[in-house]
Amino acid sequence: MSERPDSPLLVDRFGRVATDLRVSLTDRCNLRCTYCMPAEGLDWLPKSEVLSNDELTRLIRIAVTRLGVTNIRFTGGEPLLRRGLDEVIAATAALDPRPRISMTTNGIGLSRRAASLAEAGLDRINVSLDTVDSARFETITRRDRLADVIAGMAAARDAGLSPVKVNTVLMRGVNADEAVGLLRFCLDNGYELRFIEQMPLDAQHGWDRGSMVTATEILDSLRTAFRLTSEPVARGGAPAERWLVDGGPAVVGIIASVTRPFCAACDRTRLTADGQLRNCLFSRTETDLRAPLRAGADDEAIADLWRSTMWAKAAGHGINDAGFEQPDRPMSAIGG
Repeated sequence: MSERPDSPLLVDRFGRVATDLRVSLTDRCNLRCTYCMPAEGLDWLPKSEVLSNDELTRLIRIAVTRLGVTNIRFTGGEPLLRRGLDEVIAATAALDPRPRISMTTNGIGLSRRAASLAEAGLDRINVSLDTVDSARFETITRRDRLADVIAGMAAARDAGLSPVKVNTVLMRGVNADEAVGLLRFCLDNGYELRFIEQMPLDAQHGWDRGSMVTATEILDSLRTAFRLTSEPVARGGAPAERWLVDGGPAVVGIIASVTRPFCAACDRTRLTADGQLRNCLFSRTETDLRAPLRAGADDEAIADLWRSTMWAKAAGHGINDAGFEQPDRPMSAIGG
């Protein structure tokens, strides 16, 4: 491995620079989506292993002030379950330079909290929604909460957390026929829809490539009802390919991590709720930041450990390689 350059930034051997930090606030969730976890849930992290709010905000401060991170996205599990969430967001918003702050949520309870989250400093929100059919929603999530999610999305829009982006996973034989209906729902309500190819990150390790609805199939479905043209703006490190709908300005995005990998432009670094650093969503190794943090390491020591971890990042996630192995941790524990 070549020698890491003397740079304060999170550079890797392939010329990428990580400026987007995904922070998992908890591994717990109040839904039980079939493609994510079993009906009974998982063995949640003990409270003693989860970063405290002070520890969490210190790591975020190091990332922003020493490592060049400009975007923070809070994820889970379900981040709305994290106690003190508003305070964590406010502390992040108070940093100089101030990062762009977003959150990915399932929307349960969002209707009551959208305004306070915006006041704390949250800029934007993504809500996971795989169907607008209440019976299907209950089948997929094992909870009858569709009305709560829809109310949460509306509250987020009204609180100015825009654009409200909607994350959808289509599954063959489950909701694959809803591409057009979901896009119409989002267009009618002023939301931006993003389809995400199902990835091998389920707790059951039961992902099957054959059940995944591909980006090509999604586009073919949408084109039966809409005119789609590629957005004439450079994509950069954004995970979604974006398409103008009927000439714009409305857009729809597709995150094709499996069939159209975008690893070469990846600008993300990830922190789990228990303080483990991951240089790739699909990495099978982690760097422990919690232990040195609790042992009294200073900011620069932690920053340098972070730089070393990102320098070792692989060229790609390897999903399509013959020897690919799914990470031991599921998405709910890694963070989206």
